[in-house]
Parts: sequence; C-alpha cells; structure tokens
Amino acid sequence: MSKKRSENIVSLFEIFVSLERKWMNDWNHLNEVGLSKTHILILQILETEGLKRPSILAEQLQITTGGVTVLTSKLIKDGFVQKCQNERDRRAYNLEITDSGKDLLHSARSQINQQIQKMFGMLSDDEIQNLRDIFYKCLMEQ
Repeated sequence: MSKKRSENIVSLFEIFVSLERKWMNDWNHLNEVGLSKTHILILQILETEGLKRPSILAEQLQITTGGVTVLTSKLIKDGFVQKCQNERDRRAYNLEITDSGKDLLHSARSQINQQIQKMFGMLSDDEIQNLRDIFYKCLMEQ
C-alpha cells in the first residue's frame, strides 16, 4: 500500500471516529426518550418482526445474551417490553413490545429523523447514495 493511500485511510478512520462521537454526543444531548440507540433498535425489531427470543435478538444486534438481558431488563421495568412464555418450550420466553413501547418508539422516530436530517441533510441525493453504497461495502467486507 502506498504511503499516500495509507495516510488517507488513517485520516478517513479518524474522521469516522470523530463523526461517530459527534453523533453519539448529539443523541445523548438531544435525547428526549431517555433510552440508548440500542434500546430503540430492540423496540424497532420487536415492533417490526414480532415476538423474539433473547438469543435471537443477541444475534441480530451482535451482542451477548447477557447484554440483551441488561438492555431488555430496563425496557421491561419501564413497561415498554414484556416477557411471554414460549409455546414450544415452557422454560424459555419471548419478548414482545407493549403499546407503551410502540408509543415511545413513535416519539423516538421523530427524534431519530431530526438527527438523521442534521447528519446527512446537507448531502445531495447522489452523495447519499454513494455514501450508502460505500458504508454497505465496508460492512460486507468484514
């Protein structure tokens, strides 16, 4: 790899890390729903795909089942998710979004859309498509 290419890749990584930190700080600063992005993602998955076993959520989120337990414990305690007995295996349980969880998710979507506009609103349609393609390619190469 040429020195120039290597420098550009390192610079790209530094910019990406800075953007990620900025976006996280913006989320935390403007967060009106009081949940992390991962909490919101869990609610989104449960609303879109229905009942899920914690182990399946862990696979989808690429975290441990213990991590899912910690995250969903808060959602259960706050009434946004509930445990349902698994019909096939009485020892296991599924997670289900509640009506309160759906309401919260609706509020969160508005906040997320505002942040997305702030993050990418200045880009042209072609730039958005190119960036999407690049991010997707990076994701698939892992």
